[in-house]
Amino acid sequence: VATQSPGSSGINAEYGIATDIICGFPTETEEDFQETLALIDRYQFPSLFINQFFPRPGTPAARMKRIPADQVKLRTKRATEIFQKQFPYKGKVGSVETVLVTELATDGEHYVGHNKFYEQVLVPKDESYMGTTLTVKITETGKHYMKCEVLEVGSTMKLPSTYSNPNRIAFSEGPKKLVQNLLPASQHTTRNFLLLLFAGLFVQLLYIVLRSRWNKETT
Repeated sequence: VATQSPGSSGINAEYGIATDIICGFPTETEEDFQETLALIDRYQFPSLFINQFFPRPGTPAARMKRIPADQVKLRTKRATEIFQKQFPYKGKVGSVETVLVTELATDGEHYVGHNKFYEQVLVPKDESYMGTTLTVKITETGKHYMKCEVLEVGSTMKLPSTYSNPNRIAFSEGPKKLVQNLLPASQHTTRNFLLLLFAGLFVQLLYIVLRSRWNKETT
């Protein structure tokens, strides 16, 4: 769940929801799917992940009669087309935001800041901004981002030496404490943290491989 700021197109101006939608669940009817499309159109989610149904082995759904693959693909396409036409940040131009700058943008030309709603704001690439809170004015919006001009430079968050490179993401104290609380005190080491990280990556890779095989079987 993610928050959504005032001025966006969601039904509630104070918050919104980032969600996942699965197209083609075995019991999904055309009427069900139309309700899904209406939901996308109504709330205009700033972040939406649309996927085709994948039958996980051992689940009741895996034993159900499947909807034809071509129909599932068509529904996925229709839902995606509606989402891609929406611009939830278009009403934000001119608004003033406070953002925390944490990382280098994928275009390599901006830094990324997030406001209190965790919306992505692209800020000028100035090394002094990394780890800093900025007061900015939104000047341009796109499908997944906003651009801005800096009005005021606020406080700076002290970054660990490991993340002193301004092109690296700032790792705040919050996530670090969360990891420490999850692990026993005797295991608070870099090695164990890396093992936990790689285990998560392995599970994700396994899911991608299994899903790819299923997609090939249904095409």
